[in-house]
Amino acid sequence: MPRKILGIIPARYASTRFPGKVLVPIAGKSMLQHVYERASQSRYLTSTIIATDDDRVYEAAHAFGGRVRMTRGDHASGTDRAAEVASSENAELVVNIQGDEPLIDPAAIDAAILPLVHESEISMGTLKKRIEDPREVHDPNVVKVVTNHSGDAIYFSRCPIPFVRGQAPPPVHYKHIGLYVYRRDFLLGYPSLRAGPLEQAERLEQLRALENGYSIRVVETEYESFGVDTPDDLERVSQLFEASVMQGVKGNG
Repeated sequence: MPRKILGIIPARYASTRFPGKVLVPIAGKSMLQHVYERASQSRYLTSTIIATDDDRVYEAAHAFGGRVRMTRGDHASGTDRAAEVASSENAELVVNIQGDEPLIDPAAIDAAILPLVHESEISMGTLKKRIEDPREVHDPNVVKVVTNHSGDAIYFSRCPIPFVRGQAPPPVHYKHIGLYVYRRDFLLGYPSLRAGPLEQAERLEQLRALENGYSIRVVETEYESFGVDTPDDLERVSQLFEASVMQGVKGNG
């Protein structure tokens, strides 16, 4: 196991569809605190840092005891923000954890980490989950991924992949779970890689690695991602928290 595996949670206050979402309360805690506490339960992360460019997020994280780092405000993506923090840390592996997934499963984080622990030639890893709802196959907001026999990504798309032609047997479709593991040196160089036409067309940053000739190992997980991008998403996640609390009460009864 590497000596240090660092989790980084990029957390902006400014959000186009839902400003301030990382600080909205869910079951008595901010969404950011839920993400931080769940990430801290990972077996393999040796430390977790919140990366932000906003004083409100910084103060909120500091108030609940989270490690937090101020970053530049001109980053184009969470990956760039994570790279800035990683540049001053000596971690061998860096995990980029979305700040808007308050139900993140620590076991999913660990599953994504393990291939990079065991295979030194892997530079980047992520997750996929089998799609159960057929509507998600055609939903452009649900990113699909296809992989080769080694488990490396062939392509990510907002379109249905693979496409079914004629009477072919229905394939299994997988959604991409947006959690990434990087070798530190690879992450530090990632922002300088050239963005290609596929990334620009799909608006999917992970395609930059594929277009520049790098592989992405994709691990299957049972974790269902519940990101919060809108107030409606927040309502759904709040209901899931309430249901889990009620289930816990019944289990202890």
